[in-house]
Amino acid sequence: MPRNVSFEELRQKVGDGSIDTVIAALPDMQGRLMGKRFQAEYFVNTAWEETHGCNYLLATDMEMTTVEGYASTSWSSGYGDYVLKPDLATLRILPWLEGTAFVLCDTLDHHTHAPVPHAPRCVLQKQLQRLDQMGLVSAVATELEFFIFRESFEELCDRRYSEPTTISAYNEDYHIFQTTKEEGLMRKIRNGLQAAGIDVENSKGEASAGQAEINVSYCDGLAMADNHVLLKNAIKEIAFQEGRAISFMAKWDTHAAGSSSHIHQSLLKSDGTPVFYDPDAEYGMSDIMRHYLAGLLKYADDITCFLAPYINSYKRFSAATFAPTKAVWSIDNRTAGYRIVAPGSKSVRVECRVGGSDLNPYLAIASQIAAGIKGIEERLSLEEAFSGDAYKAEGIREIPRTLRAATEALRNSGMLREAMGDPVIDHYVRAAEWEQEDFDRQVTDYERIRGFERA
Repeated sequence: MPRNVSFEELRQKVGDGSIDTVIAALPDMQGRLMGKRFQAEYFVNTAWEETHGCNYLLATDMEMTTVEGYASTSWSSGYGDYVLKPDLATLRILPWLEGTAFVLCDTLDHHTHAPVPHAPRCVLQKQLQRLDQMGLVSAVATELEFFIFRESFEELCDRRYSEPTTISAYNEDYHIFQTTKEEGLMRKIRNGLQAAGIDVENSKGEASAGQAEINVSYCDGLAMADNHVLLKNAIKEIAFQEGRAISFMAKWDTHAAGSSSHIHQSLLKSDGTPVFYDPDAEYGMSDIMRHYLAGLLKYADDITCFLAPYINSYKRFSAATFAPTKAVWSIDNRTAGYRIVAPGSKSVRVECRVGGSDLNPYLAIASQIAAGIKGIEERLSLEEAFSGDAYKAEGIREIPRTLRAATEALRNSGMLREAMGDPVIDHYVRAAEWEQEDFDRQVTDYERIRGFERA
């Protein structure tokens, strides 16, 4: 995430009173921003070096429950502190929040100041370091889909999120008139993000009533993940200011399309030369690209938990919905889990269509890179491209259909344990286990409506 203000410029803005607040935040396990709002004078004098936060921030669920079973922290160890080290390369002004600057933090051990291995930003940095040792650089773009509702967050919360009203009444995919109804919000989002240093390409309507997508420009993997978490938070904040609610649930309604976060990815040499492109190869796909893609396919089950981390994530995988059900590759075919985009050109790349908009971008990108590196290391041969309707095809590689199945694949992944380390994988296995355990003990509206009278 390239900064849009230097530290010295920030100090000047604090001095002239135009900036009075600095948000310092870490991305948590769910990909949310957690941190503190500093009085700006204190930040530029002291907190820019480091601050602290409770180490439960990387060991809780969506409800901030203190979950038992993590090796990294617990009640018995006292829930101590992490050091939060601001990465001044991510410093920026947030135009949608008055007088406010923002910086992302790396998470360090309180005693050793070593990076915390399971911190999402650290997980991705480790995989990018592996690429660097190979003389390679990642190039990534994530697309984010979400739903916009007429009501505010508070109004929907008060009625327990029952019957929210989408901002438009019918499918708005590429629809200009329909998206005009939400343009008062979307224009502020686009302009706000652009002013905050995130290069916005476009916004558009998506495949259901009230569904939108925003696309930002390709950049290296860490910058993209940083942009993704800020972008997601910004969309919620700007919607809140406009009295609208936003949902990034993978599947908010049985009858609506799911919301995805497709991951476009390629590799470059350090001088920017595309590594995935070979003008003399079929579809322009170089040997390295074919090995990389073969790694994504061979280890598709292993990495699913990082693309679909919740119970709800698996409701999205449904035939004829533009969400994939098969982990196969194809040329410009939106029924496949992995689509080759721009074949035959220098922009040839892999689009992973498996992930939902509820994913943590650091973990998702890191797991894609880990699988791709393994494919390169093993010089894996790429299977033939799939053609046709992957939804109806039989006998081909399925995407795990439940969190239980994906959790077991993560637990047993030798590839990811080698790439990320046992403690990291054990940490996220425990997160997935808890997600399932917590859901299994709940009585849902579905059960109550179906069985209250008729059982």
